[in-house]
Amino acid sequence: MSDPADPLASPPPGVAEPMAPATRMASRWFVVGAFALLAVLVLAAWLDARRDVNELRDHAARRLTAMEAGIAAARERDSRVDGELREAQAKLALLQARVAESQSQQAALEALYREMAPSRDDLALTEVEQILLIANQQLALAGNVPAALAALQLADGKLARMDRPQVAPLRRAIGRDVERLRAVPFIDVTAITVKLDAAIAQVDTLPLARDERLPLPKPAAPPGEPPAWRRILGEAWEELRSLVRLEISDRPMAPLVTREQAYFLRENLRLRLTSARVAILGRQEASYKADLKVALAWTRQYFDMRTKPGQALQETLVQMLSTPVPDDLPDLGASLDAVRALKAAQEPRVPPTPARANR
Repeated sequence: MSDPADPLASPPPGVAEPMAPATRMASRWFVVGAFALLAVLVLAAWLDARRDVNELRDHAARRLTAMEAGIAAARERDSRVDGELREAQAKLALLQARVAESQSQQAALEALYREMAPSRDDLALTEVEQILLIANQQLALAGNVPAALAALQLADGKLARMDRPQVAPLRRAIGRDVERLRAVPFIDVTAITVKLDAAIAQVDTLPLARDERLPLPKPAAPPGEPPAWRRILGEAWEELRSLVRLEISDRPMAPLVTREQAYFLRENLRLRLTSARVAILGRQEASYKADLKVALAWTRQYFDMRTKPGQALQETLVQMLSTPVPDDLPDLGASLDAVRALKAAQEPRVPPTPARANR
């Protein structure tokens, strides 16, 4: 127990009592250990952070390398695409130039076609003119009234489909020609020419009148073989009978025609029938009937009319002589003049080219 009077024995009031030496040593080691542990922790944390930084740096370097390679590839691809784009733009410009050139050429061709090509009305009028020419030829060359009438009706139908007021005069002219053709009596020219052709082919089969012979009686068959002297007498008698022949005829004696004259007679008759055929095609009534009359007179005079070929030819010639053949066929000149005047009125008038001044 300390002495209260000793000032060194007890601390003054308000001051802690000093620690013991062992306690102060333990506290020092504790502080040192704490600082060492803290240093180890800091070092470990620093090492871990450095490793993370290194890994992050390596990863960033790898990413940067990949990005640089991608950027290089992208730049190369962009350069290639730029080249292809420039080439495509050049081709597109060339195509646009060619398209523009073709469009200009097409426009020029269309303008030229519109200037040179006839309109639908011009084509229709040209076709009508050709139809009228064919109808006129049928009338002039063959006298074919039905064909000409059908052609006029066809032309009038085409004009009716045009439905233009300017074709009214042409339709009136065609109508007048149609009425004139309908007034012509119908003649079957084809049937007449067929009959004339058959008659021409029959000329060579006609027997001449000088060749008429009465049928000889058939000799009676001998009952048996006659003796030689009787047979000789019979042959002598037949020879004597052949020297004289009596014929009885109920018409005048036929003219004698030699073989050469018979040839020319048939040829002249064939020429007459051919001339009649040409005359009926040309609607020449006078020539047609004159040739038929001469042919009929020659047939009755020089050929045997009691045979079937002669009778058939005579009936054919008489029938054709009784057929009327009008020789005044109408002309289609009015319709042709009307269509040509209409075409001339519709043709575009080209203005005259001014003369160049002499330099």
